[in-house]
Amino acid sequence: MSENKSEAQSQRLIGPKAAKRSLEYAIKKRKAVFLHGAPGLGKSDIVRQIGLETNREVIDVRLALWDPTDLKGVLYYNPEKGEAVWSAPPDLPSDPDSNAILFLDELSTAPQAVQASAYQLVLDRRVGTYVLPKGVDIIAAGNREGDRGVSHRIPAPLANRFTHLDITHNFEDWEEWALQNKVHPEVISYLGFAKNDLYDAKGAKTALAFASPRSWVTVSDYLWDEDVIEPSILHNLVSGAIGDGLGIKFMAHRKIAGQLPKPSDILNGIEHNLNVKEISAMYSLSISMCYELKEMLDSSVDNWADKFNNYFNYISKNFPVEIVVMGVQLALIKYRFSISKDMKNWDEFQLKYGKYITTALAG
Repeated sequence: MSENKSEAQSQRLIGPKAAKRSLEYAIKKRKAVFLHGAPGLGKSDIVRQIGLETNREVIDVRLALWDPTDLKGVLYYNPEKGEAVWSAPPDLPSDPDSNAILFLDELSTAPQAVQASAYQLVLDRRVGTYVLPKGVDIIAAGNREGDRGVSHRIPAPLANRFTHLDITHNFEDWEEWALQNKVHPEVISYLGFAKNDLYDAKGAKTALAFASPRSWVTVSDYLWDEDVIEPSILHNLVSGAIGDGLGIKFMAHRKIAGQLPKPSDILNGIEHNLNVKEISAMYSLSISMCYELKEMLDSSVDNWADKFNNYFNYISKNFPVEIVVMGVQLALIKYRFSISKDMKNWDEFQLKYGKYITTALAG
């Protein structure tokens, strides 16, 4: 029985991308949704993305920090009415035409008295004398009971009001997001060949510092400033974000990546050879070159097609077939670069790798 239960639970786990699509549809149907997941998986970020894409305000309410009166308001005597009335909660939307997303974060962490106040808000869309505007949608989020955080069981009537989405980490989803949000190429390339290191489930249950999508972004932020951070301090900060074991492993990867030529020299046709044969380093170099190409494209350089051509020439000369294919996928699918008629060697490149590329792009 326990095996069947475990299997059923694992089937309900979904990645951030599927969670976002599911949440978007639920919002269209005006359903309240509860996002469950371990710390650092991007639950809050998913809600913020939806708010930005739909031009809706996201009212982030951290219920773990609230008292019941913060939701229900305070009872006071109104001399005009000659009776005691409830004050309106100050942080909830007051505009009757509001279409905000009310994000009840850390709902499972909130004390049960606060959950009781949230109960009426979610079920009846009102609390005390306050009435939630019709255009407001409710999304809640919280950690699961086994995630080593403070967690209170949600009352069944409250839980039954939500559609529940249980989120897990997914490297492909994270990689797509990371490429669009300028996460450092060394972080992306390392995790591309060590996907299991994206989230350290054991560390999440035992250590203060552990790997998660959020803590890897922290590492990326440190790396962008490495020119002004001493190497020993950088090592301390990286290990302090993802843990000692992974910190050592990642910094060893960086030593190899440090031997690579400058992406700009390759794209400008100055550098043609590669002495480093480490697979993860080659992938790292592909990402770095695509970063550079993206910046050139955004700045509208005149000879961007020549530089893109140099990219394909370089990877075909120095990389094994499987890394060439990954480089093509990276450029054409993940970065959405377009092949230009001005790319002189594209036909030759396609002749050599066409069958691999067609399969990769179809996949």
